[in-house]
Amino acid sequence: MSPALRTAVIPVAGRGTRFLPVTKSVPKELLPIGERPCIEYVVAEAVEAGLENVVFVTSRGKDALLDYFDSNPDLEAHLDAAGKADTLKEVRRVAALAQVVGVRQQVTLGLGHAVLCARPAVGNQPFAVLLGDDIVDARVPAIGQLAEAWRAAGGDSAVLALMEVPREQTRSYGVCAGEFEQPGLMRVSAMVEKPDPAEAPSNFAIVGRYVLPGQIFDILETTPRGKGDEIQLTDAIAVLAQQGRVLGRVFEGQRFDTGNPLGLLRAALHFMGKDPAHAAGVAALIREFAAG
Repeated sequence: MSPALRTAVIPVAGRGTRFLPVTKSVPKELLPIGERPCIEYVVAEAVEAGLENVVFVTSRGKDALLDYFDSNPDLEAHLDAAGKADTLKEVRRVAALAQVVGVRQQVTLGLGHAVLCARPAVGNQPFAVLLGDDIVDARVPAIGQLAEAWRAAGGDSAVLALMEVPREQTRSYGVCAGEFEQPGLMRVSAMVEKPDPAEAPSNFAIVGRYVLPGQIFDILETTPRGKGDEIQLTDAIAVLAQQGRVLGRVFEGQRFDTGNPLGLLRAALHFMGKDPAHAAGVAALIREFAAG
């Protein structure tokens, strides 16, 4: 029987330099997509997939992320007294969305190091990792699709989210080598970080969703610094790949990279365009700009 998968780790310690100067004082994960910040979409995905606990790996200046998911009695009392019932309902909904805790990454030494910092909050149990820059609009939550593949494989493997990209874009991603055991499910034998298109082993790229066994913490403890003089998560996962314990799941859904201004704008147009309250306005704006 597979062990339970209950915890999501979300690394949010990055500086957000692509959004400076606004990110001097506002965490990039709180930049809005319509009426909600980026991070809420990621947390909501984890919750919808059945993950009960959320661990933010934060850094100095990121406490506002924890505050966002906390209750605020003074604000709630003010909204109640002002008769703003709908706004009060929204504020309480966010506070009740998930059980969120934070751990500090005191020195930013890469994604692998960020995940390792979560060990005290996770223990040695299996867990999911969701990157805050990647938002996926899918009928079934992307991390839930990975969890399903993980359970079907016995709960002892790592499962990575894969996305097929044009070969000329492989230099922007970690790319997997391996064989498909069934449609959409690759047995990963190796990972190559940002390969030249001519040397890429495939055009299936790793994007920001993982399900990992608790053993990954022990591996990360002894993983030397790699590319960029940082502890790379893919270097640790490669150890499991050598044991035949890594799967790649080609997820179904539309992925948005909100780690840059144009990607954030694209996500905002997409999600606001799906919202009946804003769809007509978004369509009108697009027509206005298209007309020049």
